[in-house]
Amino acid sequence: MNPFEMKAPKMEKVYAEMQSLYAKPYDKDTVDPYTKCRIILMNGTEFEAVKHSHAIQRMIGNNDIRRALACVRRSEQQQQKRLSCLKPLNESVLEHTISYEQLAVDLTAWLAQHETDRNLVKALNFALLEDFDHLYRYANLLEMVSGIAAKSLVGGQTEIMPARPTVAHHRHPVDSVKIPAKGKSASSVTKMHASIITAAEQQTMNYYMNIAGFGNMSWIARENRSDIPGNGIWSTEATKAHYADMARRLYQEIGMVEEDHVTRYGSLLDTEIGMLECNLMHEYTECYLYYSCMQTETDPRIKKIWEMHFNEELAHLAEARRLLQTYEKKDFGEVLGDGTFPEVLVLKSNIEYVRKVLKGTVNLTDCKEDYCKVETVGEDSDFVRYQRKVVRNKGRMASHEVIEGHIAAFGTDYRFETAPHPIRSLKDRKTDNVVLGTADGVKV
Repeated sequence: MNPFEMKAPKMEKVYAEMQSLYAKPYDKDTVDPYTKCRIILMNGTEFEAVKHSHAIQRMIGNNDIRRALACVRRSEQQQQKRLSCLKPLNESVLEHTISYEQLAVDLTAWLAQHETDRNLVKALNFALLEDFDHLYRYANLLEMVSGIAAKSLVGGQTEIMPARPTVAHHRHPVDSVKIPAKGKSASSVTKMHASIITAAEQQTMNYYMNIAGFGNMSWIARENRSDIPGNGIWSTEATKAHYADMARRLYQEIGMVEEDHVTRYGSLLDTEIGMLECNLMHEYTECYLYYSCMQTETDPRIKKIWEMHFNEELAHLAEARRLLQTYEKKDFGEVLGDGTFPEVLVLKSNIEYVRKVLKGTVNLTDCKEDYCKVETVGEDSDFVRYQRKVVRNKGRMASHEVIEGHIAAFGTDYRFETAPHPIRSLKDRKTDNVVLGTADGVKV
């Protein structure tokens, strides 16, 4: 499918009546988990489009270009508002967070398996294990405070178990910066994959940055039911407040890791591309993603939204093409070749691939532009110095306290495994491993 060969509507035709932006939310009890993931993915994609458009406006003085960008941006904002309110009111922050992390795991795994650039593949596989571990931490918090098993939310499609411990994810920022794509030496597909994952991780980072400070006990309210294991932890209001505080701190801690991920992926983006070329790339990527959603969606009502947004994106793409031709004297083919979409992006189960990555990379850490086994890192490294500074007391890190709290209440951690854990040191369900991948794993 080639979007440049399709007839695009006029920009003035794509603006929607305000009432139509508030579409009926999905039913959280019956929705396909990957429908939720697609909504989060496209919400993040629209955030990125708007953010990037604002950045161009602030760096270009030509008001004709700025007006054209403002027109497209208004339509992108309408799309984002429609998508964000598809989340139902009765879906809690924690339940929604499970979908965020399922998206991070299965999107990253799919991209890694369809990418040819080894530099990007290594970055994807490295961060994949960290999002996988975040899913495990949030799932333990969810069952502990809400009595909800996260397996039901991920539809049994994504395993939930520990990976490289979250306490190991706190690394010096200098190690997060990788080698960027360089102009024509990188394929348009690689550039698009890097853009997709950057936008997705940025959305997660923004979500955690904002939601942590607003957390309260309404996040974690549940009925006083004797049939829920560990229900005794709700004996006092003070205990409830303690767990609400733990939840806030967990979002705060993992939000800091998401900053690392956005820096990591953002550093891989093409640094030799012009602003209007980059604008074209953004609109093309949105077209590709909406087309992929159209082709893979199982909910007929949501599919109609993908089809509508894809049609609107054709107008955005046509405008981006016009701007590039008019002001940089370039045709889209100089950026995207013939413009034909690659294989559609499919959000699906990647259990075996994640297990394979676990076996091969769980003990890695950053070494500037590359990755290395943590036991090869010296005591004087940036990684160790940063860990010693930021992770002074692992016992008080929220990511660890959540697991210890669940073990205390239930006897074991919460997991959904389809087979025994592939890493021996992570099989124990009564102890949280806080050494693997950390500075304490470094040989002195």
